[in-house]
Amino acid sequence: MPYPELDVLTSHVSRIFRVEDVTAGEPKEWIARYRGHLLNEQDSVIAYDQLANAMRPYNITPLFRKEQGGKQLIYLVQSPSVPRLSSNWIINVLLFIVTFFSMMLMGVDIPPEAFSGGEASTIRILFQNILTGWPFAVSMMGILFAHEMGHYLMCRYYKVPATLPFFIPAPLISPLGTLGAFIAMRGIPKNKRVLFDVGVAGPLAGLVIAIPVLFIGLSLSHLGEIGPAAPGTSGLLEGNSIFYLFSKYIMFGRLLPEPVSMGGLTPVLYWLFYFFTGQPIPFNGLDVQLDPVALAGWAGLLVTALNLVPVGTLDGGHVAYGLFGEKARRIFPIAIGALIALSFLPSLLTLSLGAFNFSWLLWVFILFWLGNVRTQPLDDITLLDGKRRALGFFMLVLFILLFTPIPMVSY
Repeated sequence: MPYPELDVLTSHVSRIFRVEDVTAGEPKEWIARYRGHLLNEQDSVIAYDQLANAMRPYNITPLFRKEQGGKQLIYLVQSPSVPRLSSNWIINVLLFIVTFFSMMLMGVDIPPEAFSGGEASTIRILFQNILTGWPFAVSMMGILFAHEMGHYLMCRYYKVPATLPFFIPAPLISPLGTLGAFIAMRGIPKNKRVLFDVGVAGPLAGLVIAIPVLFIGLSLSHLGEIGPAAPGTSGLLEGNSIFYLFSKYIMFGRLLPEPVSMGGLTPVLYWLFYFFTGQPIPFNGLDVQLDPVALAGWAGLLVTALNLVPVGTLDGGHVAYGLFGEKARRIFPIAIGALIALSFLPSLLTLSLGAFNFSWLLWVFILFWLGNVRTQPLDDITLLDGKRRALGFFMLVLFILLFTPIPMVSY
């Protein structure tokens, strides 16, 4: 349909905006651009809704933007077509089932001597005992499902088109049996508040399940010595976050793993060194012999921390953008530099190439894909309210508490 005259559009805009200048554009890019200020900046949400409703009959969508000099802009653009969401929910269900099966496989509790018969024998024993892996699978899937449904239900609440969760199975590749899950937003959030709410809903929902799972799992676990890995295999020692370290302290009254000797270091220096390097492996020292449920709880904390990295389209990126706006872009190079440093730091501090942390270099490549872009809402003028800002800073503190510098150490 043809668009109305510029004067007609301007009359609608002038009801909520003090227009200082108007520029006509090309419909393929934008129909008109207005510079000025909102008549009532305290009611920017209401102003956007009022203009959006006025433009809807013309198939026009307003965009609220800011210039560096403080001027506010309103762009009128052709409304995007309504996204088509895949109605083939069978794919989501099949991925859910396959991922659950994959998690069961990796949660099988088999004795160490079962690994001595070669790879084919080990795989056969895993499949024979797969039903023993259900406690880990239920716990891990519960955490991931809660996280993704937190995002999905918040999208539904704000009427932002989004897909159902897609789960990614990874049998015999990932020690967790999965590479995670995701939903895809197919619509643009109305403002920063909506984007923020969608971003925080996932981590908060996941933690509601992960924290009880962790403490239940720790109650099912016991203390034991860290011994060498079974012949022909390598052992894995999970890393510590601040939250996980003190969760074990609450349950067992010790900072774990507890080494036989601290090598002449003070406790503070020892724990700082171990926290950031995972070295030396505290052989013959005490540690939690994790029940599979506890492992799922630990993994839930790790997954939440990774999602809270405050860059790009990650959950933490939505939080940072809501809090800091365009300034949040400055976090990206800092995050990349920090992860590269964490990759090399164990080798530099221990003078051992074997301590090099490859996992963070992989995450650097992922961040170049997910972290250097962002989701910009339709209304970029409306700021977070006080409660959301407080929650946003809490989420940044939570990220620090959950972040695990050395996720896994093999020996």
